[in-house]
Amino acid sequence: MCVIYMSRRLHTAKYIAVFHLAFSDLCGSTAVIPKLIDMFLFGHQEISYEACLINMFFVFHLMNLQSMSLLVLAYDRLVAICFPLKYHAIITKKSVSLILGNMWLFSIFLFATLAGLVNRLSFCRSTVVSSHFCDHGPVISLSCNSNFINYLMAYISFGLLICMPMLLITISYCCIAAALFKIAHGADRIKAMKTCTSHLMLVAILYLPILSLNIKSIAISIDLNSRIINNSLTQILPPMLNPIIYTLKTEEVMQAIKEMYRRRRKVNTMMEQNVKQRK
Repeated sequence: MCVIYMSRRLHTAKYIAVFHLAFSDLCGSTAVIPKLIDMFLFGHQEISYEACLINMFFVFHLMNLQSMSLLVLAYDRLVAICFPLKYHAIITKKSVSLILGNMWLFSIFLFATLAGLVNRLSFCRSTVVSSHFCDHGPVISLSCNSNFINYLMAYISFGLLICMPMLLITISYCCIAAALFKIAHGADRIKAMKTCTSHLMLVAILYLPILSLNIKSIAISIDLNSRIINNSLTQILPPMLNPIIYTLKTEEVMQAIKEMYRRRRKVNTMMEQNVKQRK
């Protein structure tokens, strides 16, 4: 994030999306990890009702922003490879900022509704949430009255925010692969295919655990440990790998880092020379 902010050559539409992905990764980890540390190291396993709903909102909202950021970056690659002559007309700072802004509004509205609907439920049984955060499914399963609307909202969110983005990303990379086989040759094609493969691996790590979990939960009850492991994989691995794949393995970012290093070294050399001259 600092490199993108400090390097003018990275002030492009694509790196606005990359910056947003890094920001949502950072905030998403912040929403989960501090409470985990508090639970496991200090044994504080209680949470107030209001704090639980706030935790639910932020965890799901920020996970959704990660998902939507990957979709925006897949769209960026699709336009760059399949429509290179129109790239700078379609992918602009304004258009990417507008897409990201609408994503925020939609996500806030959807997950505020999802968390808000929990308020209509009555909890007269156990108040133990069988998860490492205030997960929507385990929370509403504790209710005593009808939770049909809550489950319906959960299925709608699952379709819109898990199935649809994954499908669109997969289709976009299939189109990219087809375009590469037609256009690129030799080393360029292999290099581009490696990039697409690494991106698809990230998509698989993000979506497949939670996709398999939700599909299985529709048919049968899910083992508690399986649910926790699947959620943990989705919340931990993508934020760890995204900065490596989308920045450190990107030529533009590495060039920007080298330029910043050379510039800093030049400034330090000039300062040392000025000090020597004064002496």
